[in-house]
Amino acid sequence: MPQIRESLLRTVDRTAELVGLSPHLNVDAILKEALHESGRTTFSRTQFVEPLRRLVAAYEGEADLSTFGRLAARFDILRALRNLLRFDQEEEANPDITLRTIARPVFIMGLPRSGTTFLHMLMACDPNNIVPRAWQLIYPYPERDPKVSRQRVERQFWIFRHLSPGLEGMHPLFANAPQECTDITSQVFQSLRFDTTHRIPSYQSWIDSYGHLEAFRFHKRFLQHLDAQAPGHRWILKCPDHLFTLDAILSVYPDAYIVILHRDPLNVLASVAKLTDILRRPFTRYVDRIAIGHEVSERWAEGANRMVSLKREGGDNILHVQYNELISDPLKTLHKVYDHCGIALGSEVGERMISYIDTHPRGGYHEHKYSLAEYGLDAAQLRLRFARYTDEFGIAPGNRMISMPSQDAA
Repeated sequence: MPQIRESLLRTVDRTAELVGLSPHLNVDAILKEALHESGRTTFSRTQFVEPLRRLVAAYEGEADLSTFGRLAARFDILRALRNLLRFDQEEEANPDITLRTIARPVFIMGLPRSGTTFLHMLMACDPNNIVPRAWQLIYPYPERDPKVSRQRVERQFWIFRHLSPGLEGMHPLFANAPQECTDITSQVFQSLRFDTTHRIPSYQSWIDSYGHLEAFRFHKRFLQHLDAQAPGHRWILKCPDHLFTLDAILSVYPDAYIVILHRDPLNVLASVAKLTDILRRPFTRYVDRIAIGHEVSERWAEGANRMVSLKREGGDNILHVQYNELISDPLKTLHKVYDHCGIALGSEVGERMISYIDTHPRGGYHEHKYSLAEYGLDAAQLRLRFARYTDEFGIAPGNRMISMPSQDAA
């Protein structure tokens, strides 16, 4: 598989050199192309333009993009712009789309690799719930039969899996899979996804200071468009990175329910670093594993501290769930989650979930062991770094459960 990837990427680079292609990213040219294709003269909203310019500047100045990386970035930007223009068109035909209520959505978050995807998939088994599917986030308005759009996305994912050996088993990647919200906010170029797939510290610093309110206003607009096509369900949404955007989420969705999953950080950080490594390789000429280890550990130490603060602040809308609890007794955990969110979990839905669990052991993930040292990380130092978090949530090494401190004690 690595040989296939390297061969494909070398072929793209050689072909680009032979035809004299230098696909540098020109924001104004890409905007003009998207408008020309759509037959429109303007975007109805232009708040996305500054974030797009920031992102492209970081791509060009820091990401060390390969030829394939530039072509992929250009493809992704154009796709997002086409979606924005299609939203404008649909809203002109039906202004009520943006009046739709997205009531009591559920947001799942927590450390990466802590069971958030597994819980999301289980809740997607309930026909009364609805989740954003990967193909919908790429093509929210299928041009023909939705099956055609799903097949198109499946082909794109097949190519990406071959360019990213090792991805399968680490993260489910198929067209109908429930997808993370960072793929929604990426369409206005205000997403924490970009930092995972590219090394772009200036963009990451900018978005951390700029905030995420505009991104989640768009997030609601995006859901309204999907909801108009399949109304009458409760939205179940998921992304570990929601820990860093929670203020914006609650500003846009004040009636949201929050579910936060917890796991021993030492059981996840090497895996997160490895996934970041795999996701970046197709797009860049060079991957610095030590830098990735530093970025991942710094980011999730901040995330862990945020979770401690959230627990101490309390809040009736937040439920904390342990990874071991979810994996050892998924159905019992689901009853707890449903009770928290004010949802009835009927026996028929429970049977659907049990069937999914039986056919997807470990949530569909393969069991791997990754090396902290490969990414410049030291277990003893990390144990000290995350002690405040593991103590607060009663997480012993290896994620064995110990007694949880009471809210009063906190």
